[in-house]
Amino acid sequence: MQAPGSARPARGRRRLRLLSLGTTFAVAFASVTAVVTVLVGLLSYSAAARLVRVDQQSVFDEVVQDLRQEVRANRMTPVDFSSTSPGHDLVRPARTDVQVLGPDGGVFDPGSPGLPVTGADREVAAARTAGQVVTHAEVDVGDDVYRVATVALGGSRGAVQVAQESSDTEDLLRALQRRTLVLMVAVVVGAGLFGWWLARRITRRLVVLTDAAEIVARTRRLGIQVPVAGQDEVGRLGRAFDRMLGRLAQSEEDQRRLVQDAGHELRTPLTSLRTNISLLRRIDELPPGTREELVDDLTQEARELTDLVNELVDLAAGQSDSEPPQQLDLAEIAEDVAGLARRRSGREILVRASGDTTTEGRPGMLTRALSNLVENAVKFDRDGNQPVEIAVAGPARPGTVRVEVRDRGPGIAEDDLIRVFDRFYRAPAARSLPGSGLGLSIVREVALAHGGAPYAFQREGGGTVIGFTVAGAGAREED
Repeated sequence: MQAPGSARPARGRRRLRLLSLGTTFAVAFASVTAVVTVLVGLLSYSAAARLVRVDQQSVFDEVVQDLRQEVRANRMTPVDFSSTSPGHDLVRPARTDVQVLGPDGGVFDPGSPGLPVTGADREVAAARTAGQVVTHAEVDVGDDVYRVATVALGGSRGAVQVAQESSDTEDLLRALQRRTLVLMVAVVVGAGLFGWWLARRITRRLVVLTDAAEIVARTRRLGIQVPVAGQDEVGRLGRAFDRMLGRLAQSEEDQRRLVQDAGHELRTPLTSLRTNISLLRRIDELPPGTREELVDDLTQEARELTDLVNELVDLAAGQSDSEPPQQLDLAEIAEDVAGLARRRSGREILVRASGDTTTEGRPGMLTRALSNLVENAVKFDRDGNQPVEIAVAGPARPGTVRVEVRDRGPGIAEDDLIRVFDRFYRAPAARSLPGSGLGLSIVREVALAHGGAPYAFQREGGGTVIGFTVAGAGAREED
């Protein structure tokens, strides 16, 4: 037996299906078509019916007017209008019926069919003035309806009745009305079917996108493919959705890898801290020299742990920096970084700038990247007596701006050059020095975020050159 609550989702799905975009589009298309078709049909029928009725009335009025002019111009008798009279066709045009009345109002020559004679018709037959007329809009003659006009011959000689059948015209208009209604219904039904087909064709790719979004929401899997093609807005939406999923998947992978790497790197200083803290329980038993070494170790490990946490925060901030881009000069940033490094290290820092060094970027991120390069150079060339150089060079034409730091330190082995920008990677010769291996990773993230790339190579004459490129201001404007 089905549970009472199980019917609700089914009804909800049916309601969603009825209110889907395709159904809404089909109903709207059919509704608009129905309104337009009904309006056009009604207006067309009304115009056609009016034209037909006006045309029939005009023909009848012309016949009556011709008859009045004829009897006024000539002294005519009922015999002249008899069906046996040679000239009777002049007053018997197509679709008209003629009946002749005598002086007393009696039927002198019956029409086909015979027309009824009223008191007003008899008065006209006895009238002395030729051309006097009386009209009847609707006269039933058998199963048909006629419009009738009685024209006096004058001199109390009788009258002529002219009748025009109007029922056949109305029958024709009613047939036209029925056909118009059938045509309107057919157009509305056809429009509804066409709208349903068109809606399914248009919304088919939107349904695919909706299914993909529901799968992502239900399973949290970002690596699914979105099979949407086309160059219209739906195709662009599909490609944008696919790129968004790709970037989200890459971001999730980067976060997972960062957490794993950070956890691995944090174990070593934390283990050392726990070991030294356990020794603090027996600090009274240690000789004074060992105590000093223990305190120094704790201070150094705390400092390294603090630096590692700060660099992890900087790396995460570099991936999702909300600082708005702005127009800036990299040469000015290099001067600021050099001044700060001089005060901290006491080393000589030289800045060389050439060309157009302006770009559009985030000053905080670029300052952090360049500071990491300078601090890295000072750390590995601690005992050097030659200045550390910061070179900022812009190309002769719009393109990229190059920023690099040159030192005369021990250098980096050829095999390590391609890995120095990896997270937590430290060359064997540098593992005894303080640091986390995240500084150059931050440089890489900043460079990629600004449309450039990092690079490193051995400096001629000894030392290392490490830097990165960013898109120049001219290149950003062209994009």
